Amino acid sequence: MGGFPILSLMLLVPMVGAVACLLAGAKAARMIALVATLADLVLGIVLWANFDIGGAQWQFAERAPIFAGFSWALGIDGIALMLIMLSVFLMPICILASHSIEKRVGEYMATFLFMEVLMIGVFSAQDLFLFYIFFEAGLIPMYLIIGVWGGQNRIYAAYKFFLYTLLGSVLMLIAMLWMANEAGTSDIPTLMNYSFPVHAQTWLWLAFFASFAVKMPMWPLHTWLPDAHVQAPTAGSVILAGVLLKMGGYGFIRFSLPMFPEASAQFAWLIFALSMIAVVVTSLIALVQDDMKKLIAYSSVAHMAIVTVGLFAFNVQGLEGGMMVMLGHGLVSGALFLCVGVIYDRLHTREIDRYGGLAINMPHYATFFLLFTMASIGDAGLHHRQ
Repeated sequence: MGGFPILSLMLLVPMVGAVACLLAGAKAARMIALVATLADLVLGIVLWANFDIGGAQWQFAERAPIFAGFSWALGIDGIALMLIMLSVFLMPICILASHSIEKRVGEYMATFLFMEVLMIGVFSAQDLFLFYIFFEAGLIPMYLIIGVWGGQNRIYAAYKFFLYTLLGSVLMLIAMLWMANEAGTSDIPTLMNYSFPVHAQTWLWLAFFASFAVKMPMWPLHTWLPDAHVQAPTAGSVILAGVLLKMGGYGFIRFSLPMFPEASAQFAWLIFALSMIAVVVTSLIALVQDDMKKLIAYSSVAHMAIVTVGLFAFNVQGLEGGMMVMLGHGLVSGALFLCVGVIYDRLHTREIDRYGGLAINMPHYATFFLLFTMASIGDAGLHHRQ
């Protein structure tokens, strides 16, 4: 690929598509959004094909200084590549799954495309403050998707989602400002190799933890997730479970573990304790749910808890296992929410009691639902063996 700015192009395509959707009619907006997301999927495949496995850690690097040390700096490693591929794979599916949206279609499609820009930006940003902008701006489109196109209690769910995630981000910004001042740079690869004072690592780790733990979400900061999932439209639930929950895990991998290793080792007991409680408690809560979306949401919390245990095991197997569960959960949970959306569009209910007899009336659908459910169980078991 040479010096071709493919990552910037992957950000530009959905951004242009979002503007076009705002100016187009409903039918045209659906087509523009689908074309834009498919174009990004093709660019993602090109990115994958040209990624040099075993080569330099950071590839497809782009850098342009903006002001006061702040740079437009993009680049990816293998971990970021996998999560970008997950994002661009799910987005066209989300657009196709949005056929039930009938009001303000242009704005809806533009919001999803803007979300895609921010997701790719989070995984490719190599400047501390550029990462922060992408990471926190992801609140805005998801807030709109839940608050405008969500269910009956969408305003409550949207505010709860916004306030939970905003609270942790303020502490993370303060920590980032101190880090940039201490190290004299906001370049993420440089900061990953910088030795921060041990006494400062504790506070920095806690500040980042406040944001990433809410995004994962870790117990007991998970209560926004079931409400957000229940009220979000089907495509919103797919992207929330499929990609947004992975941003917390990505943050731990990119910041907490390499930048604050002493503090990470010091607080490993806290991660393990919260994760083990989450696995048991949220799994038991999932067992008694009568709403299908809430069941999947609570099981997602348990799956993400297994990821955090793997990441803080401080070995290659734990990291690889955590990544495999994140990718597997992103695909399987998205598929399960799509399955629920199919029934909701027909019955307008998510009550599990109403799902009886599906295997008789919709045998092919029931088969896929069963396969995705089994895959979800296998996803957790895989990490346990890792």
